Amino acid sequence: MKGYLLLVFILLILVSCGAKQEKTSPTVEDISESVYASGVVKSKNQHLVYPKVSGIIQELYVTEGDVVAEGAPLMKLDNEAARLSTENARIAAEYARVSANAEKLKELQASIDLARSKKQNDSLLLVRQRNLWAKQIGTKVELEQRELNYKNSVTAYKSALLRYNDLKKQLDLAAKQSQKNLQISQTMTDDYTVKSETKGKIYSVLKEEGEMVSPQVPVAIIGDADDFIVELQVDEFDIASIKPGQKVLLNLDSYKGQVFEAKVYKVNPAMNERTRSFTVEASFTKAPPALFPNLTTEANIVIKVKKDALTIPREYLQDGSYVTTEDKEKVKVKTGLKDYQKVEIVDGLSKDAILVKPAK
Repeated sequence: MKGYLLLVFILLILVSCGAKQEKTSPTVEDISESVYASGVVKSKNQHLVYPKVSGIIQELYVTEGDVVAEGAPLMKLDNEAARLSTENARIAAEYARVSANAEKLKELQASIDLARSKKQNDSLLLVRQRNLWAKQIGTKVELEQRELNYKNSVTAYKSALLRYNDLKKQLDLAAKQSQKNLQISQTMTDDYTVKSETKGKIYSVLKEEGEMVSPQVPVAIIGDADDFIVELQVDEFDIASIKPGQKVLLNLDSYKGQVFEAKVYKVNPAMNERTRSFTVEASFTKAPPALFPNLTTEANIVIKVKKDALTIPREYLQDGSYVTTEDKEKVKVKTGLKDYQKVEIVDGLSKDAILVKPAK
């Protein structure tokens, strides 16, 4: 009796095991092969804002969510030293202006006029002395004295002109240099107002009033208000398959169970040596109703698509190229495209075959 019960028990186990064995047949459907990537959503043209100078924030002009124009002020830094420097430069520029040195030029102009008059007078005296000498009146010494006086007058006149021109050049140069120094100082003063380089939305203000900032530390994040992209990281082993125009299927943690679509438009050719991955950028073609910067995403970049392919579930494939039929025969097959659930059978199997799922 015990032997009979044991036999029945064994038979029940065998029947139950046989009942649990799963079967399937190949199906004809579309299949695509894709590359996995992870990444984040970013506002288009999203970037960090850095101040040009160090200082303490005196006043914030914006807050998160504000939309700003190009060149709009974001915050003001303490600039008392820069203000004083600009004031000094302005005073120096005023002092160096040519018009401010008009008296010096007038003084030299008067010297030129006096030298010109003396030259003209000495010229007349020389002509008169030559006429007298032609009539045998006067002495040779007097004539030579008149000639010497005239030459000295010409030299004095030319020297006065040179001094005037040299002073004018010096004043012009000093005025231009002072004006440039003033412009540089004003530019440095402007640097104490942190401005937006582009039109966009303020997504984050990273500092508060009273905090110290420097050119090495960002103070805000700005990007397009309505245009978003996906920045994906692709493993170096897969990057050769990625090209602009490929379709991207996206899953976002903020939208569980929904699939969104994008299209690759840029493949960064430089590899990140730390992560051994490449950055790929894609633009949304089917986007969720609301997006925010830095949302995480997982994606599949579709690299190949085939319609009406003969497919089986991947778990029915053994050792990469074998399947087991209903009569326990192990059949070698040739595979094609693969996704995360199915594999294409290119050769070795008909769509009428019945396959048995291998035991784990």
